[in-house]
Amino acid sequence: MLRVFKVTSPMSVGSWVLTIAGAVTAPAAASAVLGIPSGRLGRAAQAAAGAMGLPVATYAAVLVSNTAVPVWSEARWELPLGFAASAAASAGAAATLTAPREIAGPARRLAIGGAIVESAMTEVMERRLGELGEPYREGVSGKLATAAKALTVAGAALVAAGARRSRPVVAAGAVTLLAGSVCERWAVFKAGFASAQDPKYTVGPQRDRVQHR
Repeated sequence: MLRVFKVTSPMSVGSWVLTIAGAVTAPAAASAVLGIPSGRLGRAAQAAAGAMGLPVATYAAVLVSNTAVPVWSEARWELPLGFAASAAASAGAAATLTAPREIAGPARRLAIGGAIVESAMTEVMERRLGELGEPYREGVSGKLATAAKALTVAGAALVAAGARRSRPVVAAGAVTLLAGSVCERWAVFKAGFASAQDPKYTVGPQRDRVQHR
């Protein structure tokens, strides 16, 4: 996969993204977490790891959006943005859990901002999909999507409410946000399989496009 770099191929781009991210993350983590003296190489690795965060966060969404699975391919505009926001929320939540309270302000703001954008993009996606978005409201995927929405909103509210008052409240909110991100990813995964197995979602959109030509 690394013999060529094809911009129009999500798999090719993703292979390069994951390879580069893996190569720079280890030295960046060693410098930041273990306290190993970084020097110029360590600082360069940290900058590169930060720059690769967005491509890594959105790669899965771009990849599945380029499949023939109806509920994924028709949401090709919203899924990458939603995944990026979800990654921001969970990254902020994880940093909020591990950082001292007095310096965790940026992490809290990232978590709350990511949660807001994630909730907004999920709502926009489901409304635009219309009938095709039913898997996000029904069955196992619907339950996961509902749980993701509730956990994301509740987590952001707890992080915001406890920012200046209670470390345990903030920690509870951060854990709730992480759970919401997990549920959201599984909701998208399960919804894709549900839509691929039902002719209503595979044949219907194709027939509608033919009729509107």
